[in-house]
Amino acid sequence: MTAPLGAPGSQSPVAIIGAGIGGLVAATLLARAGRSVRVFERHDGPGGKMRTVPSAAGPIDAGPTVLTMRGVFDEVFAALGARLDDHVTLVRQPLLARHFWPDGSTLDLFDESDRSAEAIHAFAGSRAARQFRAFDRRARALFAGFDGPVMRAPRPSLPRLIRQIALSPRLLSDMAPGKTLADLLTRSFDDPRLAQLFGRYATYVGGAPHLSPGLLSLIWQAEARGVWVVRGGMHRLARALEELAKAHGARFDYGTHVEAISVRDGRVTGLVLDGGEQFRAETVLFNGDPRALATGLLGPAVTAAAPGTDRVARSLSADVWTFAAKPHGPDLAHHNVFFRAEAQPEFDALMRGERLPDPTLYICAMDRGTGPAPALERFEIIANAPPLTLTPKETSPCPDRCFPTLARFGLRFDPQPGPETVTTPQGFETLFPGSAGALYGQSPHGMLAAFRRPTALTPIKGLVLAGGGTHPGAGVPMAALSGRHAAEAILQRRISTLPSRRTATRGGISTA
Repeated sequence: MTAPLGAPGSQSPVAIIGAGIGGLVAATLLARAGRSVRVFERHDGPGGKMRTVPSAAGPIDAGPTVLTMRGVFDEVFAALGARLDDHVTLVRQPLLARHFWPDGSTLDLFDESDRSAEAIHAFAGSRAARQFRAFDRRARALFAGFDGPVMRAPRPSLPRLIRQIALSPRLLSDMAPGKTLADLLTRSFDDPRLAQLFGRYATYVGGAPHLSPGLLSLIWQAEARGVWVVRGGMHRLARALEELAKAHGARFDYGTHVEAISVRDGRVTGLVLDGGEQFRAETVLFNGDPRALATGLLGPAVTAAAPGTDRVARSLSADVWTFAAKPHGPDLAHHNVFFRAEAQPEFDALMRGERLPDPTLYICAMDRGTGPAPALERFEIIANAPPLTLTPKETSPCPDRCFPTLARFGLRFDPQPGPETVTTPQGFETLFPGSAGALYGQSPHGMLAAFRRPTALTPIKGLVLAGGGTHPGAGVPMAALSGRHAAEAILQRRISTLPSRRTATRGGISTA
């Protein structure tokens, strides 16, 4: 049952900067609870990284393509007195993804463990199938163990996690403490292709398998429990949340840039908009990369709101191609991965700030999985790329590395997309200032990475955070959970980690 989020009636304004999924969820829940909500978004519509680009075949998703953990959204819509299925059409995908290797081998994985085990048996033999079942059991236990004390908690709690381990001692060995995901997978699978396949789940949160903790193996379970396609595109989910927020009274100001967050005596007082216009608010929710605050992009008064985020390592970025074309070659599913022969050289290059000419590529065939594909299909292709913090200044992007790689698998597109169809890390920094082009916030590398991420609460009274760069982290359901945590903190007036007190030196604002 969904917990109540607060009593309606209070009209103290809440200003939300950014209409990404975290900001949309918070805006809708706050408006439903009776708060006056104003959302300021520098782009022309909602969604944040869940963005679209136009094409001859219609709008193409140019951000997240995988909807997992559907229950998170069922709960959000229930808290709004609504049903998710009444606002978007979700089509479950029994076939999770189709995988291709340069040696000609292919493997489909499914949302039923037995079907995946059968496919792996046919792909690599009975021993590989047994190894998969053991890996699947481990990932299932980790997902169940970490869901409450880490993913769904407003703040990740080591004591709660320790209590969870005490109740289920095997969790400790399942976590593979001190082991990286690559270490765990090398021990788990004899067939290097399977280790390579499950290692790619580290990239879901912007990490490299040889540097990410073995705990990230639980991401497999997030996908194995169900993958849905949003009919019409993922952006329909953002629009549905926007419509519900408006129905409850929230206002949206698109094409509006926020220059600074105003602070006085350690307390938020409002916003300075582009051109110097002031908007007064006692509560501000920042739905953007916390690094933007630390680097001063929202003014000097809030650089301490997310301390250290300007110095910690960043997650991976990506080169993303979006286009409409007619494909020729291998039969594609909705989600597809074309692996390079060896994974490690690519990750080594990325950590040096470089790209290899033959990367592993993910392809979303957007028009498949919901019915017959049209003659002109929409595609999104993603290759990992280093963030700008790792990229040497003299190194230029390699946007032409995608289609020669696919041609070696026999896959080509008519017409072949041009360089104008790719968004590089520099493009993502322009779209999402302060991110350094990193698509997933802070790096997930290291055993305690999940505990170092900023949470909703900040040291500045009235300033709250939400989004993929905030706990519980990257991904559509995680961003939605962060929005819920932020809304709950505001409604419960837990909007500062420090006691309110007057100081001798007042905070200032920047009018740029």
